[in-house]
Amino acid sequence: MFDDVVSAPSHLVHVLPGAPGRAEPRRATPGGHDASVRRVNSPAPDTSAAPRPRTVLDVAGHAPLRPAARAALLEALDQGWADPRRLFAEGRRARLLLDGAREALAASLGARTDEVDLVGTHTLALHNAVRSVARGRRRAGADVVIGAVERAALHHAAAFVTAGAGGEVRTVGVDADGRVDPDAFVAAAAAGTGLAVLQHANGEVGTRQPVDEVHTGLRATGVPLVVDLGASAGHVDVGRSGDVLVADAGDWGGPALGVVVTRAGVRRSPDWPQDEDRWSPGGVHVPTALAAAVALQDALADRDRADTHRRALVDEIRRRVVAEVPDVQVAGDPDDRLPHVVTFSCLYVDGEAVVDRLDRAGFGVGSGSACTSSTLEPSHVLAAMGVLTQGNVRLSLPPDVDPAAVRRFCDDLPGAVADVRAALGA
Repeated sequence: MFDDVVSAPSHLVHVLPGAPGRAEPRRATPGGHDASVRRVNSPAPDTSAAPRPRTVLDVAGHAPLRPAARAALLEALDQGWADPRRLFAEGRRARLLLDGAREALAASLGARTDEVDLVGTHTLALHNAVRSVARGRRRAGADVVIGAVERAALHHAAAFVTAGAGGEVRTVGVDADGRVDPDAFVAAAAAGTGLAVLQHANGEVGTRQPVDEVHTGLRATGVPLVVDLGASAGHVDVGRSGDVLVADAGDWGGPALGVVVTRAGVRRSPDWPQDEDRWSPGGVHVPTALAAAVALQDALADRDRADTHRRALVDEIRRRVVAEVPDVQVAGDPDDRLPHVVTFSCLYVDGEAVVDRLDRAGFGVGSGSACTSSTLEPSHVLAAMGVLTQGNVRLSLPPDVDPAAVRRFCDDLPGAVADVRAALGA
């Protein structure tokens, strides 16, 4: 299959089965219970009837692998297994596949191939982007400007680089929808600022940020803008604004891989040991890179349909939650948002208990911050917005989510919340 790829790597995706056309529908993968999760002694759902199918409604950052990407991955495991740094035929073939994957990712993200670097995970790519830009800009300033609702990995990276360089983190607050004021954000980038960090859209509440306005304002200051595309790429048009863009292949239905786009003229300098691959020491797995590229092309080909499909379901969830669950608050902008993300909070309940109750009813959902859900801590995103953080439930719908399953979730939710409230004596 890959004989044509070797002679024409720029077209590698088009010789793979199922790409770049729309993938066949796939079923959500089953979820399991985490044995470490504390359970509230709430009434269990009725198990006398036939077991209900599992429905996973939170796939942020770890979406099921798209069929076209799976096919590409399996083929590349046979054809691209060799070390792409080797000079023998198998190594050269792997190198061509890797270069083709970078070229396809670049085209899909509106970048040049030489602007694209691949890193093992999205979190590592975010860390590397902040660290390398901060070091490259160390003579210009040591401070970092960052939005209050950025993912935890970026807050940690900002704290790391400023602590090492004697700078400070300037955190810009958000409004009740979770959006920064562009003028306030640009004004925070005063003298001594090394870089600014802003997400394209929030992966927890869906609100889109004014990236275009912020980037335009920062150009006059010379401060580079690092943009996190982790929740947006593959789902909406991400535009071209930003000096360093970081995307997450796992979020668009590819395998785990971070993609970093560095625009021409941005000074980056790694603060880790020298390696042949400057930005990803040791390189990346070639089949993973190829599958990520195929998944993104597949996602973009299907984006309009998936947007219409999921946006309507999220609208329905937002309406029904408010109408049918007492003492609940839905977070985020209802219109200018990602098509597939919704978060709501229920008063008088614990988010962990609601997640567990819904899990036992067959629904996989999230709680807490999308980027730190394993800690089960209150969401720093919701706290920054000044909205209810208690009893938080987060959904991130897969592209082919079954409308009937979403409606079953909405049907079950009021009873699940009522059960937990009753168990807690609320």
